Amino acid sequence: MAENYGEPEKLSGTVEIDETFIGGKPRYKGWTAGRAKPRAHFSTKTRVVAMVERGGSVRAEVSQGVTARNIRQIVRENVDTSSRIITDELRAYRRLGPEYAQHDHVNHGRGEYVRGDVTTNTIEGFFSLVKRGMYGTFHSVSRKHLHRYMSEFSFRYNTRKLDDGARTDAAIRASVGKRLLYREPVERAGA
Repeated sequence: MAENYGEPEKLSGTVEIDETFIGGKPRYKGWTAGRAKPRAHFSTKTRVVAMVERGGSVRAEVSQGVTARNIRQIVRENVDTSSRIITDELRAYRRLGPEYAQHDHVNHGRGEYVRGDVTTNTIEGFFSLVKRGMYGTFHSVSRKHLHRYMSEFSFRYNTRKLDDGARTDAAIRASVGKRLLYREPVERAGA
């Protein structure tokens, strides 16, 4: 279900960008051995950056970290510079502004979630679908395979307006020329 990202058409228009952390709760809730501070809850989670074109497609990528450099690289690869981007107040987004036609943001820290048409509700809605699927259906997803799950959720979101037959046809057409053996992802997961 992964899109062919060889040379995809970039997202354009108004594009919302946000990040989230995906993973279970730490199993050990006490103090970490040899440390004076409790382990940060998000330190065991995997970071995902996603972009959604309003009224259009979504792209989600697993990221090594939520840093200005990582986010800028992901956004450059996926969003046209003529776009208006909307983010939250995360400092890593500040350097994006000059590269794009317009950069607006909402300040969740101050309780601001909507200001006119400036909102990140569309991308947060996508993340809510992902998290409900992760916690309700899949339960346990390893970091090594998270990108595959994100591809599935992106495919579902991008084909949400199709009926089941057209969605199935799109999935089959996307598989032409691809071959996936069970052994390949299992061997890579063990490496």
